[in-house]
Amino acid sequence: MQATEIPGVIIDIINTIAPDEDTTDIKSDVKLRDQLDLDSMDFLDIVMELRKRFGIEVPEEDYPKLASLDSCVEFLGPMLADK
Repeated sequence: MQATEIPGVIIDIINTIAPDEDTTDIKSDVKLRDQLDLDSMDFLDIVMELRKRFGIEVPEEDYPKLASLDSCVEFLGPMLADK
């Protein structure tokens, strides 16, 4: 998977776990929780969905690295490069 595809994957996951959220105007450099009404359980669902879809384990100490779409690309890019 290319890095340019990762934001779409994250948005797709958000649409799956929080279908009432409007994800059309998400800014890539702003924290997702500042833009959307996501609680800690929604965030954990994102992490679980990444594991389910791609077999990626995200340690709890790395959760802050998934705060924005840009940080998701930076953190997940190397893990998803061969997917």
